[in-house]
Amino acid sequence: MGKKIKMHIIDRDVTAVLNSSETAASFYDLLPLKISMQRWGDEYYGDCGLKVNIEEGARTEMEVGEIAIWPSGSALCIFFGPTPVSSSGKPMAISPVNPVGKIEGSVEWLKKLGGSIDITMEKV
Repeated sequence: MGKKIKMHIIDRDVTAVLNSSETAASFYDLLPLKISMQRWGDEYYGDCGLKVNIEEGARTEMEVGEIAIWPSGSALCIFFGPTPVSSSGKPMAISPVNPVGKIEGSVEWLKKLGGSIDITMEKV
């Protein structure tokens, strides 16, 4: 099992499990962190200050609940449904992202949130 992080979004605490990638390890080392995020379809993204290269395994098609780092924007991305570039019901990033983990449990409630959110993250 990978390292776990706690994400506080509005009035909820959720847990995410990180994968074993270099990007995930670098992200974990940044914590604790507070990020202001903007909504783009059913994705939230925000600058986390992490500068990384595209890793092997980077992709644009994501799964609901996945979190990733977008190297082009040094941004953390949370995917919870289709984005404006999705051609199916799956989340799609605008350009390749490095997957770093997945939120445990349902993320459907994210669809009810507004155009911007602040989140805090810490190591578990």
